[in-house]
Amino acid sequence: MSATEPLRLTKLAKRAGCAAKHPPGFLLPLLGMLPPVTDPKVLVGSSTADDAAVYKLSDELALVLTTDFFTPIVDAPRDFGRVAAANALSDVYAMGGKPLSALSIVGFPDSLPATVLGEILAGASEIANEASCPIVGGHTIKSEEPIFGLAVVGTVHPDRVLSNAGAKPGDALVLTKPLGLGIISTAAKNDQDAKSAITEAIRVMTTLNRAAAEVFAKFEVHALTDITGFGLLGHLRNVTAASGVTAEVWAKAVPVLSAAREYVAVGIAPGGTRANLKFLKEWVEFAPGITNEEQLLLCDAQTSGGLLAAVPEGIASQVTSALTVAGTLSAAIVGRITGTGTGRIRVTSHAG
Repeated sequence: MSATEPLRLTKLAKRAGCAAKHPPGFLLPLLGMLPPVTDPKVLVGSSTADDAAVYKLSDELALVLTTDFFTPIVDAPRDFGRVAAANALSDVYAMGGKPLSALSIVGFPDSLPATVLGEILAGASEIANEASCPIVGGHTIKSEEPIFGLAVVGTVHPDRVLSNAGAKPGDALVLTKPLGLGIISTAAKNDQDAKSAITEAIRVMTTLNRAAAEVFAKFEVHALTDITGFGLLGHLRNVTAASGVTAEVWAKAVPVLSAAREYVAVGIAPGGTRANLKFLKEWVEFAPGITNEEQLLLCDAQTSGGLLAAVPEGIASQVTSALTVAGTLSAAIVGRITGTGTGRIRVTSHAG
């Protein structure tokens, strides 16, 4: 990079954002090798591949514990910090909790000026302050690529934890942000973002899931998760497997950023998205007519994506109306829980 060229953080990373995560086919067998957690105060551990852990302190209070970090998904340092912070905070919202405080996790190359890291930290603080969650410290190491994220502690009432393991047959599936963030960020990184869609993608990624979580707290919600590196179908698979149910997703009902549809049609997709699709072939049945491009969109590795909730079908329209009033980016019923089972998912074009 010359003195006249603007800094582009994505050019310093081999993989961007949550697409840099190891795929579920790599991680899930490792989780199965861990000894079982027997402490009765651990309300949610790693056994169901949930978004965060929950530890009970008293009959009235439990802690939500999570960490999330990755390499740059956007070029501007401040935006990188903002996206990474919103992404990490989302795990607390996905458990029905409220963020309390956070610690920074930093890997930073010697080749970059310290002012770049200052901008990353400033961006993260901006979003953390919006969430009323102060960043109170952290840790840094030297690394070849920039890495940033947060370890977040939140609180939740033990009786109001929303895990990924409670979905019931007959539930509707409600999604609160559009898909396509991985595809668009990959296009931008590779200088293929002809529509400058990264601007809209950054707006989506830096929007907290707080408003959506506050809406869900007012309704009966059986299961909740956020959509990040494993994509919509990958995180839904975690829900169905943990809940012992099967599900159906309606591809045409899923909100997608328009540029992502155009980009995936010409072959643009991150490696993490393709890895997700490969893993999910064992879990997902795609109906005839669901194109490979649609399959990739449903498996797209999101960064700071929306919340996916399983709610009783009878209140689903009320929930989506409340989400719309609250200003969430989307409020779409994208499928349903179809029955008991081992976690299988069927994707059709429309509701049957």
